Amino acid sequence: MSEAPQVLWAISPSPVSYEAAHAAMQDYARAIREDGAPEMIWLLEHPPLYTAGTSAKPDDLRDPTRFPVFDAGRGGQYTYHGPGQRVAYVLLDLAARGRDVRAFVANLERWIIEALKAFNVDADVREGRVGVWVDRTQPGGQLREDKIAAIGVRLRRWVSFHGISLNVEPELEHFSGITPCGIDDPHFGVTSLVDLGLPVGMDEADEALRQAFEKVFVSDTSPGEPLA
Repeated sequence: MSEAPQVLWAISPSPVSYEAAHAAMQDYARAIREDGAPEMIWLLEHPPLYTAGTSAKPDDLRDPTRFPVFDAGRGGQYTYHGPGQRVAYVLLDLAARGRDVRAFVANLERWIIEALKAFNVDADVREGRVGVWVDRTQPGGQLREDKIAAIGVRLRRWVSFHGISLNVEPELEHFSGITPCGIDDPHFGVTSLVDLGLPVGMDEADEALRQAFEKVFVSDTSPGEPLA
C-alpha cells in the first residue's frame, strides 16, 4: 500500500495583501509543475477587499468604492475577503490525484463540511448554489439558509490554486457591498462560526481544517513556510 502524499501546511500569522498572495501562489503552482515542489495548503487572512471571479457581473458590485476590488481570475463571481475569515489556498497536483475536476471540487466541499463537524455545525451543499450552507430556518418560519464558506478555484497545467474561505469571525456587514456569489435573495445570506454562537478561534478552525483535510484528501500534512 502506497504512503499518503505529503502536503505542506503553512500559516501566515499576519494579514497578507491579496496582490502579494495572488502572485506568490501562481509562482508556487508553477514550481509544483516545473520543479517538483511539494503540494501545499496556505492558510491566511487578507485585509478587507472584494474579488471578482470570471463570472462576476458588474451590477453585483453594489459599493465599488468601499474596499479595493481585485480581478482574481478564479472561477465564480464576487466574494469578500477580510480579517476573521480563514482563506485556504489549495496548491495540489491534480495530475497525480486522478485528473478529476468534479471530484476535486466535491472534495473541497466535503473538506469544509467535515471540518465544521468538529464544532457540531450541520452544513451541506445546495444544488445550484456554490459553497457550503447552514440551514437556519426556524420551525414554522420561512426558509433561511446562510453561506458559511465559499469555494473558487483555478487549474493551470493540472495544478490547483485559489481555494476556499471559511467565515470564522469576519465583519458580516462587509458582505453588503456585493451580491455574494451572485445570489440576490432575502432567504439566503452569510454567516460565520461566531455568528452561529460558537466562540471559535482561528487556531481551532485551522486544526479542524487540517484534520479534515488529511481525512478527505488522504494526505499527511507537515509544517511549511508561508509563501508571502
